[in-house]
Amino acid sequence: MLDLFKRRRLLHGEDEEGQGLIEYALILILVAMVVLIALTILGPRIGNIFSNIVAGMGHIPQTGGGGLIIPFLL
Repeated sequence: MLDLFKRRRLLHGEDEEGQGLIEYALILILVAMVVLIALTILGPRIGNIFSNIVAGMGHIPQTGGGGLIIPFLL
């Protein structure tokens, strides 16, 4: 009887190892979709916030090499 159960299990693929991987993939896809939707909705607002910060900083002098001088790194 035990042999019959083992054969049935092998034939019908009742292995749950692959199921866990699929569940993780589905969660990852769901999280990615939520992040994309949030960025699509909030993207322009975030862009405006950064534009306001840059505009508030005023003119940032450039070095001879064309790179920016970042005050908090000096």
